[in-house]
Amino acid sequence: MTKAEVVSRMAEQAGISKKAAANALSALVGAVHESLKKKDGKIRISELGTFRVIKKKARNGVNPQTREKIKIAAAKVPRFAASKALRDAVKKAK
Repeated sequence: MTKAEVVSRMAEQAGISKKAAANALSALVGAVHESLKKKDGKIRISELGTFRVIKKKARNGVNPQTREKIKIAAAKVPRFAASKALRDAVKKAK
């Protein structure tokens, strides 16, 4: 599903204009970005899941094309954990 399809579905289900739905979606995405930028950033949406930042340690890797050993720098990366409600909904989908 694309962003345009999500906006259309939000507008239809909420009974609002597509412009208002696009603004709402942008506000949600912005809130997630801002929350994750904070030191211990985490945002929980009960029926969707939890977005958080994890720290990955520096490690050794291999370039798959050349088989050359490389060092991979430490990094902070976003993670998403689905809520039980979302997992159950996916299990029931056919």
